[in-house]
Amino acid sequence: MAQSQRQPLRVASGWFAAALARLGPLAGLAAVWLLFAALKGPDFVRWDNQRLMLLQTAVVGTAAIGATLIIIAGGIDLSVGSTIALGTVVIAMLLRAGVDPLWAGLGGVGAAALSGLAIGSLVIGHVGRVAALPVAFAVFWTVRLAALRWGGEHWTIAPWPFDLFAAAAAFLAVLAVDRWLLKRVPLSPFIVTLGLWGAWRGAAKGIAGNQAVYPDHATWLDRLMQLESDGLGSVLPFGVWLLLGLAVLAALILHYTRFGRHVYAVGSNESAARLCGVGVERTKLLVYAFAGICAGIAGVLQFSFLSMGDPTTADGYELKVIAAVVIGGASLSGGEGGILGTLVGAFLMTVVDNGCTKLGLDNWVQEIVSGAIIVSAVVLDRLRARSRTT
Repeated sequence: MAQSQRQPLRVASGWFAAALARLGPLAGLAAVWLLFAALKGPDFVRWDNQRLMLLQTAVVGTAAIGATLIIIAGGIDLSVGSTIALGTVVIAMLLRAGVDPLWAGLGGVGAAALSGLAIGSLVIGHVGRVAALPVAFAVFWTVRLAALRWGGEHWTIAPWPFDLFAAAAAFLAVLAVDRWLLKRVPLSPFIVTLGLWGAWRGAAKGIAGNQAVYPDHATWLDRLMQLESDGLGSVLPFGVWLLLGLAVLAALILHYTRFGRHVYAVGSNESAARLCGVGVERTKLLVYAFAGICAGIAGVLQFSFLSMGDPTTADGYELKVIAAVVIGGASLSGGEGGILGTLVGAFLMTVVDNGCTKLGLDNWVQEIVSGAIIVSAVVLDRLRARSRTT
């Protein structure tokens, strides 16, 4: 009798946990939006303000899409804000050098993708892969500067064949050491991204000369976060459409591809996924690479918003990104989460900031409210986890 009574309770708790995971973020967003609509009225609910909030969500939401895959896979990324800043600096430097805007934007995304690959390589334990490129770069310039210094006017052979050869030899040597001697040295995602949080920010400041970088002239990249006179750009800025398109793509990848199923499997139980034939290391590397691309696109949108490369921008965005993913229903333990929930979480935080501003509340009040929402989301995550184990 006791067993039969316990079974319906367990089914009910499982149903409640599933409903909470699916509808909780949307219900929270609706409640917060209605609260500010009641308190502020037309000034809050008008379409121009909704469009402004969508625009303010674009950068964080785009980066949060990539972070969703990382957290579902059981990882974390604390370097996303620094990656965005690095992307804006690379774009501005390329534009100032006369590079076509399309290639400049792709350059910023590419730099962020490389940072994602570096993080993924360190997480799965291939330290040599990350060290090979900077070692080759250092050898290249060491040989070139030594040749120019000691050769002087008597240097009859151009140094470039030798510096390229030395750099290539150093690159291959480091890869060989990584493959045959170091094997794999997996590192904690928290420690790796905490370290690279400072490294990428420092790289951005070094490239920019510790100051903002202004392109010589405006390009179409500057208009991605502005309304156009006609077409889809007159409804929402193209930056918002880019966010929505990337969200659809990521959702399709997660739910309708083998890679998406592997992401959930790795986050749910890495050992079991490995036994089932899932390439755990490859999946993690691809997840961080995809997140790097998302952070690079967020860097393009941030550059469009600022119209310059700023090595100090996006400070603290890593916490906003993680908060958006967790508020959206993802579990910090891995194995749970979705793109729609992440977008809801990102927009909810924007609604709170915008509503508090409309009410004339001080910034510290907004920070307290945002912190309370994040803690509440983590509590709900723990409650869901407890309901699954009972």
